[in-house]
Amino acid sequence: MRIFPLALAALALSVPVTAAETPARLTVTLANFSFTPADLHLHAGEPVTIHFVNEGSGGHDFTAEEFFAASTMDAANRTRVEGAKGRVSLGKGESRDVTLTPRAGTYKVHCSHFMHSSLGMTGKIVVD
Repeated sequence: MRIFPLALAALALSVPVTAAETPARLTVTLANFSFTPADLHLHAGEPVTIHFVNEGSGGHDFTAEEFFAASTMDAANRTRVEGAKGRVSLGKGESRDVTLTPRAGTYKVHCSHFMHSSLGMTGKIVVD
């Protein structure tokens, strides 16, 4: 009978963590005049952590005002997004994580720095 409690404990420890318990994670790289990937595809109502990395030679941002406004975030994550401006700003070599739950829709993304979007720093987020 001593083996049964040990077997039960081993089984409980071996149960894998499900996707519902851990948010999906994706990386968005900001570089000189590009986002990689330029288009993001997310699932409505499913938490996701977006890891933003600036590999450019200067500052860049990821501006998606409507997307961030429509997403659900806790207070800590909301402070990582510049409020009403709906952007994540990064200096050269910086990175930042934002965890949120997106709402269905298609949202435009751009870098708000002077001429950066004209030079190709644009994209979209599709949430279905």
